[in-house]
Amino acid sequence: MQKRTTRQRFPLKYSIYRSRKRDGAMWNRSFTSNATRGVLKEKKWDALIVGAGHNGLIAAAYLARGGLSVAVLERRHVIGGAAVTEELIPGFKFSRCSYLLSLLRPSIIRDLELRRHGLKLLKPMATSFTPCLDGRYLLLGMNEEHDYLEISKFSKRDADAYPRYERQLHKYCKFMDFILDSRTPEALHWGSSSNYRLRDKVQNSIFWARCLRHALSLGQKDLVELMDLLVSPTSKVLNEWFESDVLKATLAGDAIIGTMASIHTSGSGYVLLHHVMGETIHGDRNIWSHVEGGMGSVSMAISNAAKEAGVHIATNAEVSELMIEDSGRLKGVLLSDGTQVHSSVVLSNATPYKTFVEMVPQTSLPDDFLRAIECSDYTSGTTKINVAVDKLPQFQSCNLNSQEGVGPQHTTTIHIGAERMEDIGIACQDAWNGFPSKRPVIEMTIPSALDKTVSPPGKHVVSLFTQYTPYKPLDGSWEDVTYRDLYAKMCFNLIDEYAPGFSSSIIGYDMLTPPDLEREIGLTGGNIFHGAMGLDSLFLMRPVKGWSNHRTPIKGLYLCGSGSHPGGGVMGVPGHNAACLVLEDLREP
Repeated sequence: MQKRTTRQRFPLKYSIYRSRKRDGAMWNRSFTSNATRGVLKEKKWDALIVGAGHNGLIAAAYLARGGLSVAVLERRHVIGGAAVTEELIPGFKFSRCSYLLSLLRPSIIRDLELRRHGLKLLKPMATSFTPCLDGRYLLLGMNEEHDYLEISKFSKRDADAYPRYERQLHKYCKFMDFILDSRTPEALHWGSSSNYRLRDKVQNSIFWARCLRHALSLGQKDLVELMDLLVSPTSKVLNEWFESDVLKATLAGDAIIGTMASIHTSGSGYVLLHHVMGETIHGDRNIWSHVEGGMGSVSMAISNAAKEAGVHIATNAEVSELMIEDSGRLKGVLLSDGTQVHSSVVLSNATPYKTFVEMVPQTSLPDDFLRAIECSDYTSGTTKINVAVDKLPQFQSCNLNSQEGVGPQHTTTIHIGAERMEDIGIACQDAWNGFPSKRPVIEMTIPSALDKTVSPPGKHVVSLFTQYTPYKPLDGSWEDVTYRDLYAKMCFNLIDEYAPGFSSSIIGYDMLTPPDLEREIGLTGGNIFHGAMGLDSLFLMRPVKGWSNHRTPIKGLYLCGSGSHPGGGVMGVPGHNAACLVLEDLREP
C-alpha cells in the first residue's frame, strides 16, 4: 500500500483516512518505550515470541503461566496481527483483517479467562443471508423451523436434506476436534536422551490409538463419507446433497474463503469443513460472532491474560534476524534498530516463509527443508475492504428491520454476487487468468448492527471480504491508486444491485489487496492462513513433511503461528500446542 497522509483523498468520491491516535484507545496502545527497550536487553529471557498475533500472545500466556520469563516482539505499532482493530477513519473502528470469531477453542477461552479480560461476543440474529436479484432471498440460522421454510422457497427436497447435512458435518467435527487439539505424531529429529525418545514414541502411539478409537466410533460408512468430503471438490459434495443453486452457493462460500481455489478444486471440501468446526463454550457449532470493539478486542483480552502472567510485550520491535552461533545454537534475535534480545528459545508467529527465508541465515537450514518452504503455496485471492457509511444498507429483496432499522439480515454473513455455483466458478477463473474478478464474490458483514462501540450514532461500519484478486494482476498494478479505486468501485456497484444507494452512503474506505496484506500484516503472498490449506499442506505436511510438530531444524526455534498444524483462522491451537511442547522440551533432562 502506498504511503498516505491523514485525510488524503482518492481520485474517486470515496476516501480513506489513516489515523494512529495515541489517545489511550485500546487498539492503538503502544507497549514500547525507551525504558522497555532497556528491559529487553538487560536479561536473557526464557522464551521470545516473534509477532503479537493471537497465536503468539496465546503461546506467551501459556509459557508465562508455566513459569517462564517471556517477551513478545511485535513489528507494528499495534498488537493482534490479523486480529486487530484500527480506527482508520475518525470515529469508525474497523476489524481490519479478520472480522468474525468462531474457531477460537473454548478450552483456551476458559484457561485464559478471556471473558474476565474483556472478551465479549455478540451473537448474530441469524447466520447467513443471500439476497437474489429476482427479489427472493435466503436467510438461514434463526432456528430449524425457519431454515426449513426459507430453503423450501427454493426446494422442498433441499429443506428436507439440510438438517441431515448439518448433522453429518457436526458428526465429522467431533472427529476433527481431536485432530485439531492434538499435536502431530511427528518423529523426533534432535538428539535427545533415550528416556525422552521413549516418551515421544509412547505419546505418538497414544495419539494413533486415540485416532483409531475416534475413527471406529464414526463407523466405516461415516469414515468413508468423511474421507470423500476431505478429498472432493466442494461442487461435488454440495451437488450430491442439494439441487437449489442459491443454497449450494451460500454454503460454498465457506469452502473458498481466503483461498485461490475453485469450488471445483479437489480437496476444497476440507476448507468447507474447516470453517464449520467452530464451537462456542456452550457447545453450539458454526456460530460466527461479532466481537464487541472489533477483533482487536480478542487480541487485547489475550494480551491482558498474558501480561497478568508476567509477559512483556514490545511493539515497534521488528525482528530482522535470528542470531545463531556457528555451533548452530540459537542465542536470540536482532531487532531492526540493532537491539539484541537474548534467549535460547524463540517461537515464531510469522509465516514459515518469513521465518526461514527472511529471518534465519540460510546456511543454518538443510537444503531440502529450505526448498520445501520456498515451494509452499502462499497464493491468495483475497482483498479486504473496510467501509464507513452514513446509513445502514437496505436490501431490496428483504425488509425485516426492527424499529432501530436493524434486521436479522444485517447481523449475518451476507453473500453478495454468488447466487449460483457458476458465479463462484467464473469469478475464480477470472483470477486464474490473471485479472480481478469482474463480479467478485463478496462476504459482507456489518458489525455496527450489533456493536455500538465501533461507529458514531446513526452511522455504520461495513466489512467486505472480496474474492478473487491475483497478487500481480495482468491488466494493472495494485500500487496504482486509480486501479485500486476501480476495483473498489466495482465491488460497491455490485452491492448497489442488491442494496440500492450503498455507494452514495460511503464516507470513506480502506483496502488491503494481497500485496498490502503481505506488507502491512506480514502475510506472505497475502494468504490469511500463513499458507494454503490444501490436503498436501495439512497435518503431518504442515508446514512441510517431517517438521509438523512446531519444532524446526534449528534447536530452540519453534513455529507457533497458523503456518503450523492445525492451520489458519483465529483458532489459537498452534500457539497453545507450541507452548505446551516448549514446556515439555525444557523439562527434558
